[in-house]
Amino acid sequence: MRVVSARPTLPTRLSTLWSRRELLLSLISSDIRIKYKNSTLGIFWSMLAPAFTLGVYYMVFSLFLKNGIPNFVIYLFSGLVVWNMFQNSINTATGVIVDRAALVKKVAFPREILALSNVGAAVVYFVVQMVVLVIFVAAVGHAPAWRFLLILPISFLSLYFFTSALAMVMSAINVHLRDMKHLMEVLLQLWFWLTPVVYSYEHSIAPLLSRHGLTLIYFINPITLIVVTFQRVFYVNTIVRSTVAPHAMINILPTWSFERFLVLNVALFAVTVVLFFIAEAIFGRLEGDFESVL
Repeated sequence: MRVVSARPTLPTRLSTLWSRRELLLSLISSDIRIKYKNSTLGIFWSMLAPAFTLGVYYMVFSLFLKNGIPNFVIYLFSGLVVWNMFQNSINTATGVIVDRAALVKKVAFPREILALSNVGAAVVYFVVQMVVLVIFVAAVGHAPAWRFLLILPISFLSLYFFTSALAMVMSAINVHLRDMKHLMEVLLQLWFWLTPVVYSYEHSIAPLLSRHGLTLIYFINPITLIVVTFQRVFYVNTIVRSTVAPHAMINILPTWSFERFLVLNVALFAVTVVLFFIAEAIFGRLEGDFESVL
C-alpha cells in the first residue's frame, strides 16, 4: 500500500514541478501558438509590435515631447521591456486557473504550471523585445555598459522568480476571490507609476529619501532595482546634460559603482528565490479546494 500525503512538502512539490517541465514547455508553446493562430506572420508580430512601438517613442520624444534627456527612448524602452514582461505575466496568470477550470478538474498535474506557463510565454516575448532593443541601440551607435552586462542575467533571474511567485499566489487567490483579477489590473497601473520607467531617478522621491537616509524604502519595490539595472546597462549614463537647457545637468540614474549594483542584485536574487519558495507553499495550501470552488 502506498500512502500519498494530501499536502506534499515543499521539496516534494518542487521535485514534482521539475519532473513535469516538459508539460510546462508544452503549455508555453501552446499559449504562443494560440495567440498567433491563423496569423500570416505568426510570432514575428511579437517583434514587429515592439519595433513599431519603439519607432513611435523615438518620433514622439525626438520631435514633439522633448524632455531634455538625450536618447531618452533607449532609457524608456530599457525599462519597458522589464515592465511588459512583469505586467503581461501577472495579468494573464491571475485568471488562468479559473479560465482553465475544465482542465483543472479533469487532469491531475501541478496546477501552478498553468501560471508558470503564462510567465514562460512572457519570457519569450521579453527575449524578442530585447532583440529589438539591441538592434535599435546598435543602429543609433549607442554602446551599452559592457561591464554591467555581467549583472544582467542575475537581474533577469530576479525578475523571473519574483514574477513567478506573484503569478502563482494571485492565480490561487483568484480562484476564491474572483475580483482579484480586476483588482490587479488597477494595482498594476499604480505599480507602473511607482516604478521609474518614464521618469528619471532625479524626478522620483528617491533623492528626497536619500537625504534622510531612507533610500531603501524606494527600493522595496523589487521591480525598481531591476528596471534601474537594465537602464544602467543599455542607457549607460547616470548624469546627462539637458538638450533643452545646455547648462543644466540631469541625474537620470543612481551613480552607483559596479560593485554596488552587483551586491544589490545578488541580494535581490536571493530574496526573490525565497519568495518563490514561499509562493509555492502558499499555492499548495490554497489548491486543495480548487475542484470544489471551481
